[in-house]
Amino acid sequence: MAAEKKKDGYRAVTKYLIASPFKIRPAAKLIRRKPYPEAMSLLENMPHRGARILRKTVKSAASNALNINKRLAEDMLYVREVLIDEGPRMKRVWFRARGRADMLLKRLCHVTVVIDETGKAKRAGKSAKTKVGE
Repeated sequence: MAAEKKKDGYRAVTKYLIASPFKIRPAAKLIRRKPYPEAMSLLENMPHRGARILRKTVKSAASNALNINKRLAEDMLYVREVLIDEGPRMKRVWFRARGRADMLLKRLCHVTVVIDETGKAKRAGKSAKTKVGE
């Protein structure tokens, strides 16, 4: 899991997961724009395999945020963005009856989680309102 700090938050990326992106996206939808503690509790109580994968990446992004900015606490973080992108597909041969064969596609995905500070979002919203009002 790679870590980097950009202008738009703290990021963690997990690449080449052997899981279909279609199976992970429903769990990702549930945690978008949620506070970090609420997102983690949702993921811990979900029975899906995709939730376990997401939980590791979200925890890594939060750890990156807490490591880079020592003044942050877990309560001050929220899940800003969750991207589930398709990766390459592994092609396997599936032997069938009468000498035929089918292609079995094992889908891979890349998970990107961006976590940001809650106060930063409020400050950005206030500055945008003041610019519009001028």
